[in-house]
Amino acid sequence: MCRFLCYLGPEILLSDLLYRPKNSLILQSYKSQERREPLNGDGFGVGWYAPTISPTPCVFTSLTPAWNNQNLLRLSEHVKSPCFFAHVRAASPDMRVSEMNCHPFQYGRYLWMHNGTIEGFSQIKRRLRSSLPDSLYNAIEGTTDSEHAFAVFLNLLGDTERQHSASEMGQVLVNTVKELERLTAETESSAPSYYNFAVSDGQSVAAMRYVSDPTVEPASLYYAAGRKYQCADGVCQLVDCEPREQSIVIASERLSEDSDHWIRVAPNHVLTVNQNLETRVELMEIERHGSRVETPSLYRRCRQSDEQLHTSQ
Repeated sequence: MCRFLCYLGPEILLSDLLYRPKNSLILQSYKSQERREPLNGDGFGVGWYAPTISPTPCVFTSLTPAWNNQNLLRLSEHVKSPCFFAHVRAASPDMRVSEMNCHPFQYGRYLWMHNGTIEGFSQIKRRLRSSLPDSLYNAIEGTTDSEHAFAVFLNLLGDTERQHSASEMGQVLVNTVKELERLTAETESSAPSYYNFAVSDGQSVAAMRYVSDPTVEPASLYYAAGRKYQCADGVCQLVDCEPREQSIVIASERLSEDSDHWIRVAPNHVLTVNQNLETRVELMEIERHGSRVETPSLYRRCRQSDEQLHTSQ
């Protein structure tokens, strides 16, 4: 499992997301709070948009640990953007540690990240790849299940040159999981797949928190919306603001201690954020081995867990 974050809103410095928060992504790269294994040192990546220059994002990846990469530190103090994706990687078993396998992945105007694993991926990889058109087949540069899932998403999205709405991207995310579940249902694997995906075109974002087994809790995912995210005088927090200053942050772990402003995404839900920073969180309906995934009891348990976390803080 990995850790990631997404930002959409007024331009901010990359360092305000990566380094300055109390629970920064850099801290999570070696001291994750909500993973059994706290280390995420198998490389990292950041992606950002510069709308006045190009609709396609820039991506910087490295296979070194994020916590000691001086180039990332220098870069983060001089790059501003209205949309950031950042990811610290903990490679799944049998997955190579290489720059080609570092998130976020980019195709055209789209960025993609994944926290999780597709169980039985080696058994479905050939069939998955053969279902892709040549353009997407040839665009896959690494060996991860995550990048292959991105290719499935792009194939289902269709016209990657056209501007798609947040709700369209969210629905295609759901359809991507449906396709992956269809393929993995034919394997011998009984372990669950974890699909915390995030995708953006620089103007909208769609993300999900999903696990294929409804009796298992998915990897953590939070979002903060309706306020301004800012770092000032050594403190990063979410503050009241004018509508034009509002931002949204989606993260594997809460970045700041003002936990009242962070909302935990319910299990097996998809979160969409449109160009106006309007958010929607909706239950996904995915069928697994002929039965619909149900999540209410797990959702209640997660809410109780949130209350316990809040009390402990």
